[in-house]
Amino acid sequence: MSNRTRSTSLRKTSPTLKLEETVSEEDTSSRAKAKSPKKPKPIPQNLDTPHPAPLHWKEVYDSIKEMRAQTVAPVDTMGCEQAQHKEKDPKNRRFSTLVSLMLSSQTKDEVTDAAVEKLRAAVGGTLSVAAIISADDSTISDAIAKVGFWRRKTEYIKKTALRLRDDFDSEVPKTVDELCSLPGVGPKMAFLTLHVAWNLNHGIGVDVHVHRITNRLGWHQRPTKKPEETRLNIQSWLPIELHREINNMLVGFGQTICVPVGPKCDSCTLSTKGLCPSANTKPQRSLKKRKRQSSANLEHESGPKIDIAFES
Repeated sequence: MSNRTRSTSLRKTSPTLKLEETVSEEDTSSRAKAKSPKKPKPIPQNLDTPHPAPLHWKEVYDSIKEMRAQTVAPVDTMGCEQAQHKEKDPKNRRFSTLVSLMLSSQTKDEVTDAAVEKLRAAVGGTLSVAAIISADDSTISDAIAKVGFWRRKTEYIKKTALRLRDDFDSEVPKTVDELCSLPGVGPKMAFLTLHVAWNLNHGIGVDVHVHRITNRLGWHQRPTKKPEETRLNIQSWLPIELHREINNMLVGFGQTICVPVGPKCDSCTLSTKGLCPSANTKPQRSLKKRKRQSSANLEHESGPKIDIAFES
């Protein structure tokens, strides 16, 4: 190859080499950015435009509070506040509260309370960060196997204990954003943890009961689809001194009277006062009465008598 041909070849390949080097540097930079962890978005605390207070909300609130005072609900004896009472160390009291709330998702209070007791016994009698870290995953799983999504919660509880040890000196955080950075912890759990563990009133814990009942009561201009919508609406008008107690009040009301299916409207004073737009005011006939009425109708019909047996 002549010197002239060799020179031309080098001029053609040189820009290509520079381009490849540039692309390689950009790829390396983009990969480095992709590996850097994203900071979680802060939990919103206020609406840009506050939601208006519902009409007669105070009368409704006081009526529910009066009904709750007359009935003991599962949340009163087996809710998240109970988990701390078996621990002496303040750190363990706070941690047991957090664990109880993590287990409570999609699970009845009765099942959660039993799972907390079984987990405490399984890890040596004290529910602490160190005890959870030392326990095998199978030990945790066996203890909480009756709660909903127990496999996932086993992973969340172990990872949370490690995070608390490494980043928070084995202590439960005191802010909503820090709590929500823990695996499996959402806003409802965070606000309730602050209420119970730290006696801090930073917002309302909205679970399925609070979400369902406030929509049944018509407390939202437009029905809310997510608990966080419900929380922000209510927080914008409900007096802050009631933010802590409304969860327990409505949860218990939802467990005993305003149940998810077949609410006991005949036992609810909101129905008789005309304060609930969702109240079913029609008297409910019992199954036995409906059967007797059906038999009577058949007997009065013309034609041969027919004996019909109804399933009990």
